[in-house]
Parts: sequence; C-alpha cells; structure tokens
Amino acid sequence: MPKPGSLMGLFKNQTFAMLWFASLASNFGGLVQAVGAAWMMTELTSSESMVALVQTSVTLPIMVFSLIAGVFADNFDRRKVMLVAQGFMFVVSIVLTVLALEGLLSPWLLLSFTFLIGCGTALHNPSWQASMGDIVSHDELPAAVSLNSMGFNIMRSVGPAAGGAIVAIAGAAAAFAVNAASYVAIIAALFRWHPATQPSTLPREPFGSAFQAGLRYVAMSPNLMKVILRGFVFGVSAVALQALLPVVVRDNLDGDALVFGTLLGCFGFGAVVGALVNAELRARFHNELIVRIGFAGFALSSFVLAVSSWTMLSAAALLLAGACWVVSLSLFNVTMQMSTPRWVVGRALALYQTGTFGGMAIGSWLWGALSETIGTNGALTGAALLLLGGAMIGFFLPLPDFGQLNLNPLNRFTEPPLRLDLTQRSGPIMIMVDYEIAQEDVQEFLATMTLRRRIRIRDGAQQWALLRDLENPDLWTETYHVPTWVEYIRHNQRRTQSDAEVTEKLLALHKGPTPLHVHRMIERQTVTPLDDMPRVIRDDPL
Repeated sequence: MPKPGSLMGLFKNQTFAMLWFASLASNFGGLVQAVGAAWMMTELTSSESMVALVQTSVTLPIMVFSLIAGVFADNFDRRKVMLVAQGFMFVVSIVLTVLALEGLLSPWLLLSFTFLIGCGTALHNPSWQASMGDIVSHDELPAAVSLNSMGFNIMRSVGPAAGGAIVAIAGAAAAFAVNAASYVAIIAALFRWHPATQPSTLPREPFGSAFQAGLRYVAMSPNLMKVILRGFVFGVSAVALQALLPVVVRDNLDGDALVFGTLLGCFGFGAVVGALVNAELRARFHNELIVRIGFAGFALSSFVLAVSSWTMLSAAALLLAGACWVVSLSLFNVTMQMSTPRWVVGRALALYQTGTFGGMAIGSWLWGALSETIGTNGALTGAALLLLGGAMIGFFLPLPDFGQLNLNPLNRFTEPPLRLDLTQRSGPIMIMVDYEIAQEDVQEFLATMTLRRRIRIRDGAQQWALLRDLENPDLWTETYHVPTWVEYIRHNQRRTQSDAEVTEKLLALHKGPTPLHVHRMIERQTVTPLDDMPRVIRDDPL
C-alpha cells in the first residue's frame, strides 16, 4: 500500500488525480505546439537568432508578468484565474491554427502568437503551483511537486517525438490544432473542482500594496533570495541546450523534425527518471550538493552536445540533461513553497519564476546571438562553462536545506477595543512598544531586535526604529508605521508560528514590573468635527 506523501499515495486524493491527469493532456499539447513552432521557424527563416527567439517569446512573458499573476493567485479565486488563463490560450491556439493552415504566418507573427501563449502560461502558473498547498498536505507537498514534474516530463518524453511525427506527416498547423484540443481536459477539470474557500474578515488587499508586499517579503527572506539567484543562473545557462537544439539537429546531426522530436523525448525521459529519484536524493544528500550535481551534469551534457556528431551520443547527453533539469528545478520550487506562508506563496513562486524564466528568456537571446558570432558549438561550450560557475556559487551562497519552520498563522492577535470610531482606511497608524531591558541583556536584546526588525518589515511595517531613553537607559521603545488600521490588522495576522520564538525571547528579556505596553496611535495634524469621534461620549461634570 502506498505511504502517505509517497508519489503513488497522492493518487488517493481524487482532486489531485483529476487535475494531474488533465494537466498531462494539456502538457502534451503544449509540447507538440513547441515542436511545431520551433520547426516552422526554421522553415520561415535561416536566422539562428530568430529560431532561438521562439523560446524567448514563450519565457519572456513569464519573466514580465509572473508577479502580477502572483498577486492574482494570492488575492483572487485561484481556480477562476486558471480558467481565464486556459480559456485565453485555447482561443489563441485556435487562431494560430487557422493562420498556419492559410499560410499567413511570418516569423514575427509566429513569435507574437507564441508570446501570447506565454502570457497565458504566466497567468496560470502561480495559481497552479500555489494551489498544490490547497490540494495536498504540507508533508505531501514535495511529493506533489515531484509528481507534477514527472507528469510534465512523461509528456516531454513522448510529446516532442509525437510532435515531430505530426509535423513531419501533417505540418505545423496540425501540431497547433492538437495543442488547441488539449486545453479541453484541463478546462473541464477546473470546472469540476470546487475548492474550499477561506473566509476573511479583511477586505481584499489593493493591487499596488499586494504587489509591494510580495517584493518586500521575498527581499527580506535571505533563503528565498538564494533560491531565486540560483534559479536565474540555471535558467540563463541551461536554456542554451533547448534554444539551440533545432540548429544542432539541423547542422551537427543532419536530422529532420522527427530526430528533433525524438531528442526532446530523450530529454523528457531523463527528466522522468530525475523525478523518480528526487525523493531519494533529498533524503540522502543536502540540497546544495544536489544542486551542484544538477549544474555540473547539465554542463557535461551541453559540452557533449557541442562536440557530438553522433545522434546516439547526443541522445545520451539529453537523457542526463533532462534528469539534472528536473532535479534542480523541482528542488528550487519545493524550497520556495516550503519556506513561504500561504498568504504570499503565489507571489513568492511568481518571483522565483520571474528569475528562472527571465534567465531563460535572456539566455535564449544571448546564446542565439552568440551562436551567430562564434558558432552553435561555441555557444554551447560557453553555456557549459557558465553552468560550472553556477555550481561554484554554492561555495559562497549555499542553498538552504528544507527547514522545520512552522509557517502556519500564529493566530494570537486579537483586535483591541478602540475608543475612537475608526474606519478600516483610517491612518497613518504609529505603533510604539515599550521594553525595560537590564544593561547586561542589551547585546542579546539588540541581536533579537535585528530579527524582529526583519519580521516587522517583511510583514508590512514601515519606518521601523528602535529608540533608547536618554534619562532612563533601561527603557527602550520599538516604533513603526502602517498606512491604515486594516493594514495594522493584516500585519499582525501575517505572523507565523515560527516567529513566536522571537516574541517569546523579547518577553523573557523584558524586566519591567508590568507586561509590554503597546501604544497604538493615529497621526493627525488637524481633525475635522466628524473625524475620529469617540465611541463613548461622557457629559462633562463641570
């Protein structure tokens, strides 16, 4: 019997199983479409940079629009966001098919349609990935991410080969038609899925502040920044192999669309193997070592592809590359999800995608341009050297292992009763917290306050400061601002169970005779007669 959290055990979850199998069909269509677009570009133009731009046109929207999509994922019904994205791609694919059948596509028009499909993917991905935490438990999340990667790469092992056969037999228009049809299954599955909604007493966060909150949270989380950096370097360098593979097949191997699809299938089969061994690797080795192996293995594959004129050797290199690809990227993804609380996970994943796919978009253009200057083989060798450099980064900025942080909401905050009749938009609000700290505890207090400052700013505090009383040096006051009263409530509701350790340490250091005193002040220069009215008005006895 499959263990809970095992790959096969997840199929007991009917929602996960339904969406997983539907995504297989969608992934198959997308991979067939990618083969059709890449090969059609080689027929429309002999420019190597234009061929590489097919990959850029798909990845660039993910770099540009992912954070916006992440805001949607965290603030709207993720199921509806995915339905909009899938419906949009369905319509675009139908139009692309019609234009291809009529022979009306030019190189730039083809890039425009692949760009639009990339926009739909950018909108879909953060909601899809963030939804995994809504469908499976926290302990099952790594297995769910690995299984999603395996599903995609199962299709990658057959989809490109099938795409090559479809293009060779019926032309690129048929590949585009297959992609259009593949959206039906995922759209139907999303209509059938009815996730539970979490009630909230707060209004939806405004788009601008939600956008800033996502950037702020990731910027104040050093481990997340390390993951994004490595994802960016991996994306820039590893994409050279995929972006230049059509040219390698055409020039180095004298192959056709069928050979191209078959080699992509080898890449996908290697990725399936990588997904299957993922859990065992994570159990045996530190994350950083796994990532270094991923970088080094992909570097070896790129170099072999640069020097090989034998199809079988190139196929073996692509098997290794596929395994390294999925092991590295799925580890990045799981680390982001397990290091981020649910309220901001869509935006954190979107920023990770922006870094990784932005690197791919830059790399596709860079290696395409270099291949026209130094040749395809030289560009692949350069990418291999950059991959080795990416492995070396880990000696200075090692990737964190999965922590045991409890990122569930702390739920200790109770909105205090107020004498003034504030609205949720009333503000700005200034908070002051008084501490009494013995001189011998000052260094420990300051070190703990450094952690408190990061948590406060990460969760939305502005203008944070720590003040010391000149007349009573044992008295310290922590101050910060939030724009409105509702943002103050939101700030406190974002506190996680793992943050409680810092609070408890500060409480232990406080030596005052009374508990910590918190001043909640509203900033006012002038007050109109109808503003800030007391809730209880007493008659003046005089």
